[in-house]
Amino acid sequence: MAEKIISPGVFTKEVDQSFLPAGVQAIGAAVIGPTVKGPVLIPTIVSSYSEFSQIFGDTFSSGSGAYEDTYKYLTSYSAQEYLKYADTLTVVRVADDASTAVSTISSSTTVGDGTAVGSLTIANNLIPEDEVQILVAGTEYRFIASDAPTGTLPVDSSPIFYYTTGSSVAVTLDNLVAEINTAAIGVTALDLTTALGLSASSAGTSGNSITVQTGSGATITTTQLTLAGGTNTTTSADCLTFTTLTEGALQNSSGTEGTNGLLANGDKDNIRWEITSVNNAKGTFNLQIRRGNDTNTRKSILESYNNLNLDPNSPNYVAKRIGDEYQTLVGSGNSEPYLQYNGDFANRSKYVRVTVHQKTLNYLDSNGTIRDGSLSGSLPNVSSGSFNGGTDGNVNHPKQMYENISNTNSQGMSMSLASTQTAYKDAINLLKNQDQYDINLLTLPGIVDNLGTNHSSIITAAINAVEARGDCFLVLDPAEYNLGSSGITVVTGKVSERDSNYAASYWPWVKIPDADLGQNVWVPAGVVIPGVYAFNDRVAAPWFAPAGLNRGGIDMAIRAERKLTQTNRDDLYDSNVNPIATFPNTGVTVYGQKTMQKKASALDRVNVRRLLIAAKKFIASTTKFLVFENNTAATRNKFLSIVNPYFESVQQRQGLYAFKVVMDSSNNTPDVIDRNQMVGQIFLQPAKTAEFILIDFNILPTGAAFPE
Repeated sequence: MAEKIISPGVFTKEVDQSFLPAGVQAIGAAVIGPTVKGPVLIPTIVSSYSEFSQIFGDTFSSGSGAYEDTYKYLTSYSAQEYLKYADTLTVVRVADDASTAVSTISSSTTVGDGTAVGSLTIANNLIPEDEVQILVAGTEYRFIASDAPTGTLPVDSSPIFYYTTGSSVAVTLDNLVAEINTAAIGVTALDLTTALGLSASSAGTSGNSITVQTGSGATITTTQLTLAGGTNTTTSADCLTFTTLTEGALQNSSGTEGTNGLLANGDKDNIRWEITSVNNAKGTFNLQIRRGNDTNTRKSILESYNNLNLDPNSPNYVAKRIGDEYQTLVGSGNSEPYLQYNGDFANRSKYVRVTVHQKTLNYLDSNGTIRDGSLSGSLPNVSSGSFNGGTDGNVNHPKQMYENISNTNSQGMSMSLASTQTAYKDAINLLKNQDQYDINLLTLPGIVDNLGTNHSSIITAAINAVEARGDCFLVLDPAEYNLGSSGITVVTGKVSERDSNYAASYWPWVKIPDADLGQNVWVPAGVVIPGVYAFNDRVAAPWFAPAGLNRGGIDMAIRAERKLTQTNRDDLYDSNVNPIATFPNTGVTVYGQKTMQKKASALDRVNVRRLLIAAKKFIASTTKFLVFENNTAATRNKFLSIVNPYFESVQQRQGLYAFKVVMDSSNNTPDVIDRNQMVGQIFLQPAKTAEFILIDFNILPTGAAFPE
């Protein structure tokens, strides 16, 4: 209804057409590959390269064994370049049959294996006010003879119990035994006909301190009896086990402690633990996680936890403070594996999780002190130690690719083991779950399509995964380094076997610097291409081409493996391979943006496919609250109120020429509604890139008129 205006005046209103919906929150790429360390087959989000290095390692050097050369994994290079321009990266480490390193801490547990006993003769002439006094753990219990207790009896702070006297020892003993056993004060009484038999309620030397005495009236004159015979046995038992969060041999630092506490095999990337300040009276202890190559006088403490205990009901329970959670892969080798979560408490430590072997329920009394001293010796021993048992599995990485790389060098990952292939496919299939892992790009550094059927099968699995998701794009490498004069033919022939608009291939390899090693290395283009995508999205948007001199520069690249000619680029691009070109004064540049789709359509271009990915992610994330709402005009209008402004913003930012969204009674007919469906149709005219700029130079005679 139009606004009703009656009297003259100036009337204003605001129409806000600047609405720019928030994009889908920081969606990053995923990288799958081996790393120096870190959790295996556990997709882990990192937000910086320093965080990546802390969890997964960087450069590693060793003089023997599996690490005979200094190297940096291709995964690290890819992460380093991508995180220059992106906020998050999901990392999945592959290492088949890898294991964590562990260390178990013992406790000296004292077990009572003998019971203290004693006997006390009871006279047969006990009269009212005669007493039996029992002292247990500092508390005095008084048993006073009285046929009829009165207020004239002794009164003090000690617990007082009354027993009825009798005319015979037998009756007196029966009454006294009954009172003592009813009181449950840490001793058990027995009628020995002429004597009161006593034994500690629990075995151990603590019963040897129980004393008993008798007397008449207010003054006790009899000799004190002390129970005897209680004995203890001290045994060593597992108390805690610390397990490294990272899997692999890198965490192993086992070895004897030398002078000043230096571990014989300690390294800066190792970790060690130390238990200090064990307090048996309070049931507490402290824990430190230290760097493996520190010393006792110059400790490098990574984490510190104070006043830990073994009581699950306490906020300082060691498992609550450190965490005991871990994940295991279920369904390895299947198309839909998943991670099963184990443990009760989220991991707060960045280095270890804990398994508690000895729990102590309710060890504190109402005053916050240990109950009866019964926990003496049950806490972990004051000690320090390292970790061992971690293995890196069988994923074979390439040697460092230096200046002298050739076609005979190890290139990419070794896929000779079936378990390695399974590890890669498990990682890929985990990421298929788009409800759990929100990614928009996938890369497999070191997996090269032309390096045998095993590499190809992994790439096939990756293509199937991104197509199944429908919201993720794959960057892949078609062929190895230094193919000689046949290189173009080999590359184009391999790519011709693929057909997908959810993937793109790039060639040739590029040389990049490694500042840590002080050396240049050759890497497949797919290692650095995700960084180009991230830069493109930061300075423009996904619907712009990640190519050309404005957004396609590979700033990390020193040179490409070969300088492609125009003919080379024509051959590659005609076969859906995006060339890595080198131009004077402009550096190494991505000079193509084709997907691997064979059919000519708008979706044979990367920018259009990524436009659709961005749009689908936005709609899925912002309209999911409409699921289970009633299919009415109001609900459909809510959808339109979200989606239309989004596409308007994309259009304003050069992603669309035009669009139309239909969700009304025309496509939500009664039969559709009865099927519990709500149907919408989105029509898009995506913006196309100017990949071919054609200029006609027209030479006219002097004086000729220019055409209109």
